[in-house]
Amino acid sequence: MSGFDPASYAPDHFAFAFADRVATVTLNRPERKNPLTFESYAELRDLFRALVYAPAVRAVVVTGAGGNFCSGGDVHEIIGPLTKMTMPELLAFTRMTGDLVKAMRGCPQPVVAAVDGVCAGAGAIMAMASDIRFATPAAKTAFLFTRVGLAGADMGACAILPRIIGQGRAAELLYSGRSFSAEEGERWGFYNRVCAADALAGEAAAYAKMLASGPTFAHGMTKNQLNMEWALPIETAIEAEAQAQAICMQTKDFERAYHAFVAKQKPVFEGD
Repeated sequence: MSGFDPASYAPDHFAFAFADRVATVTLNRPERKNPLTFESYAELRDLFRALVYAPAVRAVVVTGAGGNFCSGGDVHEIIGPLTKMTMPELLAFTRMTGDLVKAMRGCPQPVVAAVDGVCAGAGAIMAMASDIRFATPAAKTAFLFTRVGLAGADMGACAILPRIIGQGRAAELLYSGRSFSAEEGERWGFYNRVCAADALAGEAAAYAKMLASGPTFAHGMTKNQLNMEWALPIETAIEAEAQAQAICMQTKDFERAYHAFVAKQKPVFEGD
């Protein structure tokens, strides 16, 4: 998709707002704790893919309405139909859900998850796939796939979660499917910050605005390297970072930062 205009974007299956160079995605089926459907999975995937072509968007906040983040796949609209599908249909579905994670990781903008209440299944995966995670004390997070007879290996969980909280902790959560508290999540490094429920939206927005005011080309490079270097030996990673940093040194933002430092001023970054 090219020419994506966040100011006119109007999705069908979630809420979207754009202000101060920050896009806010709100899962908004609060009466069901914001579960995902086949359609919302696909529309979210397409949005994050489109953000590659949206330089006006410099950061993204993902949150849920009504005091919950996301309860995962809708039991009636997804789980029930899955029990009647053929293997090719099932594989098409699981690849599609995995594509949402790829799209979230692949967009250059930092993604901030603002989590309150239930954050389960695919909701926990969306939080995991974000770059930064804020939670309220009421957040209850669970990779609950084994509790419905499935593997903990879902949408990249076995690859990504151990890199956030460690292999042993990830294994315990993915085998048991148990929920963990915001305090435990912050202690383990899953959540970057725990804040009061009435402050969650404001703190997530403020953090996203801070990112949006930074050197966004360089932020995109940082995100790319964080993704790419998982599979690189240290020697190759250091060389990749040397090349990435040399590219950033050619940007106008780098020059702006130098002149601002010399003038004892705060740099104003433009993302170029």
